[in-house]
Amino acid sequence: MSGLENAKKNVDTPWRSLRSYRRILALGGLCILAFFGAFLGCGFGPRSLVQTRLQYNEAVKTTSEEQFLLNIVRLRYTNTPSSLAISNIADQQELASELQAIPFFLAGAADGFRSQALPQASLSRASRPTLSYTPLDDEEYTRRLFTPISLNGAFYLSRTTWPIATVFRLYLENLNWISNAETASGPTPKCAPDYAQFLEGIHALQELQDAQLVQLFIDPQEEIVAGPFPDPPNAPDLAIKAVEMELEVRKESQGFSLIRKTNQPMLAIDPSAKLNPAWDTFCRCFHVDPEASTLKITTEELPPFSDANGPRLKLLDLETRSLLQALFFVSHGIDVPSEHIADGKVPMTCNPDGTSFDWRQVMDGLFRVHCVKSKKRPEEAYVAVRYEDHWYYIDHRDRDTKATFALLLEVSRLELQSYESDAPLLTIPLGRYGQVRK
Repeated sequence: MSGLENAKKNVDTPWRSLRSYRRILALGGLCILAFFGAFLGCGFGPRSLVQTRLQYNEAVKTTSEEQFLLNIVRLRYTNTPSSLAISNIADQQELASELQAIPFFLAGAADGFRSQALPQASLSRASRPTLSYTPLDDEEYTRRLFTPISLNGAFYLSRTTWPIATVFRLYLENLNWISNAETASGPTPKCAPDYAQFLEGIHALQELQDAQLVQLFIDPQEEIVAGPFPDPPNAPDLAIKAVEMELEVRKESQGFSLIRKTNQPMLAIDPSAKLNPAWDTFCRCFHVDPEASTLKITTEELPPFSDANGPRLKLLDLETRSLLQALFFVSHGIDVPSEHIADGKVPMTCNPDGTSFDWRQVMDGLFRVHCVKSKKRPEEAYVAVRYEDHWYYIDHRDRDTKATFALLLEVSRLELQSYESDAPLLTIPLGRYGQVRK
């Protein structure tokens, strides 16, 4: 072997060793990346659930509250409310890894071109959410929106953890024909509403409930609809028809009778309540018999224009509001910009002397929405929406308003979303996003 060939061999040997070392490192890196991709793929499903479920939950909660507040603000401006329900959320997660070698050639100093392979690896993750919306502006939705809450519904809400004064102020038009700002159950009235006597009496009732001197309860009652009559020749048919009419056939000593069972809501009064000044205030405001031990709770049984100086009543006759009326009512707790009143965008209520009526007298301790003109969302906002170039928001420190807002929202879900809508679905695929390459 000549000296030139020995020199060439001595030069090539370290470079060949270096190339082999690089190939080993590249192969090792590809193996590590492949293992890492396989490891991620094994736990990708559970991890995606951890990463997305609570985020979707928070997004649905936040947007539902904002949509509800926006509709209340719209009503204050005498505009039409509108709602979209999220009927479906489908989120397709995808994880893909790719390994490849790209060939290329290098020019050698002595032996021409040499082929090499450039390793390349990629790891990508994609999310394809699809959201389906259901418009809630069909005939059934509108009918439920205008239907007054039932007596049983008002009674049930009154027995929950919400104060009875909050429930009655929200959902009663009047009690024993004492008005609860009835003119506020629609678009903003021109004249100041009648509310003071109702508010005084309801606060007295709340004081009695807080002292556990009054208690709501159900009194099971039976009414004979027909009978008694002798043994009918078609007893089986009679029994079937009675069930269809929600009646009961009962055999007694005189014969058969048709019985209707009812659950009568009642208000029980503790005897010691008579010593509490709040009881006298409650009886005076609602013309109740101060000697009564129980009060029957009815709806629309008491005739209007009853004589206030006549016999004292032993019942509480309620006229309830619909959900739309309740939303109109609380919309008057919204602070509105003076320039919107001056421009006629928002209707104004006036006192008899022509001065502006302050709705905070009616809504005190119940509901208030603040207004501010700002580019940024107010930092102290619990729920906030932007409307007419202003932010309308509920202060997170206002516990009374937050409680009222929560009650209205939950009742709206029960009243409006308890049926299958035939309205077409609006499905929006949001496409592929969140892709990361390494």
